[in-house]
Amino acid sequence: MRILPNTHIALWAVTGSRRLTRKARERILAADELHISAATLWEIATKHAWSRGDMPVSSAQALQAFRDAGYALLAVRPQHAVRVEGLPSVHSDPFDRLLVAQAQCEPLTLLTSASLVGQYGSGVMRV
Repeated sequence: MRILPNTHIALWAVTGSRRLTRKARERILAADELHISAATLWEIATKHAWSRGDMPVSSAQALQAFRDAGYALLAVRPQHAVRVEGLPSVHSDPFDRLLVAQAQCEPLTLLTSASLVGQYGSGVMRV
């Protein structure tokens, strides 16, 4: 399986957080490929700069951790941006919507713990 974890799951995985569910950990360990989106790094950079407690590392620290863990970097491509427009209005978070679009376009399986994101169905797995 080709996996694209959402921002929190990716951070929890590389930091060894107990917040990462057993199901998410199993999917990540069993993945054929692990990807991290440039959108995830953008979200980390934005929220870390705002001093949000849920982004305890900088984007540079996160990028290094993802590289060290063997994640492949996924650029944001024009077709990803175009796909966002066609998504149903289930969730308004622009970072999550872009990750859903990337998962559907590539195709990848987006791992998320967010119930709203899980409602997109195609390309999304709630863990």
